[in-house]
Amino acid sequence: MQNVKWEVKDDKLIIEIDLTKEFGPSKSGKTITVASSRGNQKIEGTDVIIGLNVYKYPENG
Repeated sequence: MQNVKWEVKDDKLIIEIDLTKEFGPSKSGKTITVASSRGNQKIEGTDVIIGLNVYKYPENG
């Protein structure tokens, strides 16, 4: 995972992402990656699977 932390608390998934971080352009080059689960991930202790991508558009784009 990249810039993603999560925990299950009281049957709720709490996701933490630092919105100040950037990890370069996406594969298409149209956006900048902020966070990613890097594919589907099982949430430990549950039967839930998550796939997460957080991105933003470049300021000049």
